[in-house]
Amino acid sequence: MNALTGYLRQAGTALRFLLFATLALGVAYPLAVFGIAQLIAPYQANGSIIKDAAGDPAASALIAQSSANDAGAQDPRWFHPRPSAVKWDPASSSATNFGPNDPKLLEAVAANRAAVAAAEGVDAAAVPADAVTASGSGLDPDISPEYAKLQLARVTAANGLSTDAVASLVEQHTSGGLVAFLGQPSVNVTALNLAVAAAALPSQPAQSK
Repeated sequence: MNALTGYLRQAGTALRFLLFATLALGVAYPLAVFGIAQLIAPYQANGSIIKDAAGDPAASALIAQSSANDAGAQDPRWFHPRPSAVKWDPASSSATNFGPNDPKLLEAVAANRAAVAAAEGVDAAAVPADAVTASGSGLDPDISPEYAKLQLARVTAANGLSTDAVASLVEQHTSGGLVAFLGQPSVNVTALNLAVAAAALPSQPAQSK
């Protein structure tokens, strides 16, 4: 009987601790973290969602949005992100996993360089490194200011906007301050393209219903 009583006492202690741990770590802690995040950083906590000109959620600033069709051709109206080993699919984020001397990587870089040079009407030597190499996630929305400026003429012409207007948008979406100091200046393509779309909206021909 004494042994049974001891077992029951231990079981009761274990159950009480399980209940406490469940409430504290499974309910109270997640709710506290959620509440603090919503209070001090709601934009980041909710996925860094960017809204379009109509005020509707359009995309996450953390994920590149590609305009490539099934054949891989990019829409000339938009700034293009870095190449992606997963075709910019968030469900399968990954890098190419090719080594720096892998023939497949060198072949892909050469093909990307030729494609970018042809699309932008520049010499292949003018194409920056981030325009031809995929990011580690395959979803990186940031490109170098050099790559953004390389695409400026094409985007300007395709949208019927002035060069100064689009250049100003690029400048507005180029990181600076502490972010650039700790890393390097970059341009968020997803946010930039939404800004270009908003700027081009008045000049777009009316769609028939």
